[in-house]
Amino acid sequence: MSAARLPRAMLLALAMLLLGGCAVLNEFRPAVEARPLSPGEYIALKRGDILTTGKLSAATAQTIRVSGLETGACAEPSRGCIQALGGVPGLSDERRLSAQAELWVQQAILLAPAKGGPVPDVQIDAWLEAARHAYAYLFFTGRAPGERAFEDRQTQVRDYYNHAVQQGAIALFQRSTGGAPAAGPGQATRVADWAITTDLSGIRMPPGADLPRELLPASSLEFAGLRSTYRRDGFGAELVAVMREAPAAVAAVQALNAAEDAATGPPDGSDDTRHGPRRGRPRVRAYSEMPSPSLTVLFHFAGAGLADILATREVHVSAHDPYRESEIALHGQDVPLAANYTAGYGLWLARSGFARQSLQTLFGRGQAINRAHVYLMQPYDPDRRIIVMVHGLASSPEAWVNVANEILGDETLRRSFQVWQVYYPTNLPIAYNHAALRRVLGETLQSLDPTGSARASRDIVLVGHSMGGVLSRLLVSSSGDRLWDEMLASRKLDDGRLERVRGRLEPMLRFEPFPGVERAILIAAPHRGTDAANNRLGRLISRLIRLPLTVLESFDDVLQALAGAEPDAPNRPKVPNSIDNLSREDPFIRASADLPISPRVRYHTIIARRDPAVPLEVSDDGLVPYCSAHLAGAVSEKVIESFHSVQETPEAILEIRRILHADLQGGDGALAELAPPTGVCAARPEARGHPAPSFPRKREATSPVIPANAGIHPRVTPGW
Repeated sequence: MSAARLPRAMLLALAMLLLGGCAVLNEFRPAVEARPLSPGEYIALKRGDILTTGKLSAATAQTIRVSGLETGACAEPSRGCIQALGGVPGLSDERRLSAQAELWVQQAILLAPAKGGPVPDVQIDAWLEAARHAYAYLFFTGRAPGERAFEDRQTQVRDYYNHAVQQGAIALFQRSTGGAPAAGPGQATRVADWAITTDLSGIRMPPGADLPRELLPASSLEFAGLRSTYRRDGFGAELVAVMREAPAAVAAVQALNAAEDAATGPPDGSDDTRHGPRRGRPRVRAYSEMPSPSLTVLFHFAGAGLADILATREVHVSAHDPYRESEIALHGQDVPLAANYTAGYGLWLARSGFARQSLQTLFGRGQAINRAHVYLMQPYDPDRRIIVMVHGLASSPEAWVNVANEILGDETLRRSFQVWQVYYPTNLPIAYNHAALRRVLGETLQSLDPTGSARASRDIVLVGHSMGGVLSRLLVSSSGDRLWDEMLASRKLDDGRLERVRGRLEPMLRFEPFPGVERAILIAAPHRGTDAANNRLGRLISRLIRLPLTVLESFDDVLQALAGAEPDAPNRPKVPNSIDNLSREDPFIRASADLPISPRVRYHTIIARRDPAVPLEVSDDGLVPYCSAHLAGAVSEKVIESFHSVQETPEAILEIRRILHADLQGGDGALAELAPPTGVCAARPEARGHPAPSFPRKREATSPVIPANAGIHPRVTPGW
């Protein structure tokens, strides 16, 4: 070799040696390098998945990598990837099935139609496959669900099942309401090559409803105005079934029916002193069940083992009432059912139109109501006691938005009670509404429990706010002859005129405690009236109130009889409206303030006090004086620093719950550790022109003034 070529050969050899040395040196570098993770990154790595981040979970990504499919069949999301994963040897059933369940969820999401478009068969098939593989993982692998109770992966797979059932159930419902042929009882519907049978025996549809009008996922609903969302983790899809139009619209129809009654006579062939019998149309029912009940839906897959489950094309859909069922037996396991107790209630209120209608009713405008109605917050349960909530003036069931939600969200109370809410026209006189409440509650109980033997018909609890508290007190009181005698005292009626008014006025002026009531909670109630009804604003509002024409016409002959004169005579009495009745000078409020409460009823007061610097006996909540809301003989009295809408404060809700829990434990709900008041209102009523309290005294206690949470401003309908 020449001297000139030697250096070039040496350089080439040296380069080759260096390149080979780099490869050799790489063998001495660490195979694994560590880097720190923040707590947030660690949690996201463990729990992030297709539902929370839009990307596959770390567990599924690892399964794809160890299977060698990440650059092949699983380079892109596809059915081929899912099928290829099923054929990889060496993977445990748990690892394979959990990954396939997530991949089917990913596939279903990718197959979503354009907004508003029909759900294609291929997407329904993907949701059913996701549910099937999650179902197989949960119940047909080597370990039972209880053995994996603390594993994040099982929680993820349960979520895949619940979400797949939610989306699949809604898609199947849309098919059934979109003109697809319905299967007969016990027959299967064919969808995407699946045979689907449905069982709705676990729920009770409201009368007249075969299928919901809408089926909505509870997880998609968020509510402003509700402090808490109450649900139970478990198995199944949490759905809301919307049965009919908004409640306020239903009430408006009732008002139209009432107008027809006035024009043509009462329905059901009953007789009236002004009209003959009228037949042919049933009377409007006194109650309605929740128009948007909560449901829990499950998909069951037929088969005795894992191979059967993965091969079947049959799915059984079952619907369950979460108020009646808390768990279900599946393949030898007692599995808790998922539930959402707030979504249906919140949707009902959000769509109700109550806020506007309650004001229209007060002033007799627009779609006002003119008869009372009872709303059941859940399907009637004969074994649960009833809590009846009665709102105040210019208000509606919205007044109880958080009260009812907190009771339904308390598991102990939910198992023992069911909530009914009364909606009534607050412009009408108190005596009229009191009689109407007795009628609709009586009709509702008679319809649901004709024999009166159910647990629900006993030990009823009344909760009334403001004017609703006055009505609730009257429901548990006995009038004797006092109100009737007061009415006759200033009038000289001959026998003929007396008979003309007796049938109409006696039900309003003679009554006994409503049967079955065991306890009453009276909140900011003006039992002895309020000066606010007499001030300039109160008088102005009173003049703006218009009573329903049907009511005025129905009492025209009564007013003439009381006056003993022609219709235009100057001494013809005026029908008072509700604000007139709330005046401390009103004859009815003064005569009824001292009616004795049934000794079988334990009653409590919750009173608002806007300024703790003012002595208690002369304080008020901005509308109702303390001495009007105070009742001697109450088992307990809670005074809370608040304005009039105290019922929605956290402190008032806690007090209501305390009373109900004490009731369930066999106590009377007294605050025994606190000293009873020493007659702070004993002299006040006479000084203001009121009769002195004369209720029989029971154990009684009061609480210190508790400031309301200044950081919470509940959205409620203001009302007296």
